Amino acid sequence: MIRVLVALLALVLVAPALAGPPKLPKDVDPNNTIVIDTTKGRIIIKLRTDLAPNHAERIKQLARDGFYDNVPFHRVIEGFMAQTGDGQNHDGTGGSKYPNLKAEFSNVPFKRGLVGMARLGGDNDSANSQFFIMYREAPALNGQYTVVGEVVDGMRVVDKLKKGASEDDGKVAKPDMMTKVQVAADMK
Repeated sequence: MIRVLVALLALVLVAPALAGPPKLPKDVDPNNTIVIDTTKGRIIIKLRTDLAPNHAERIKQLARDGFYDNVPFHRVIEGFMAQTGDGQNHDGTGGSKYPNLKAEFSNVPFKRGLVGMARLGGDNDSANSQFFIMYREAPALNGQYTVVGEVVDGMRVVDKLKKGASEDDGKVAKPDMMTKVQVAADMK
């Protein structure tokens, strides 16, 4: 019985990766789109190379390196945002082996489904590997963080992510994971 349950669990976790390349909206370039398979389902993000070419390139590079595979959504705040991308320490304190990036701020407002780059406190030029997906509009972030993309499919998956405690700044105990992150053009 346990073997059957383990097999079913493995199938559920692997099924999105086996599904092959996703169907993308017409205006979405597979070379600038990342596909995130999670423990809750699939999220597809169109990278905004027009706004943040260096940040978009970094996310693609890290996806191709496998850096984001099996990385938790370590900080998820109900009604605000879900943060991930710490493939080093898995707790929000780490970055990648690559240098931090200079900010690429824009006038695009932070709204539901927008993807921004996380950074250290007041250092505008400290974004590295971590990013967050917005649950709702947050004008206080406008012009303060780099907009790197937008969810084009899978916000229902983002909504299902396990939330953290507000008194613990959204830190999640036993968080949901990004199981596999790929550039859409690389998927077979």
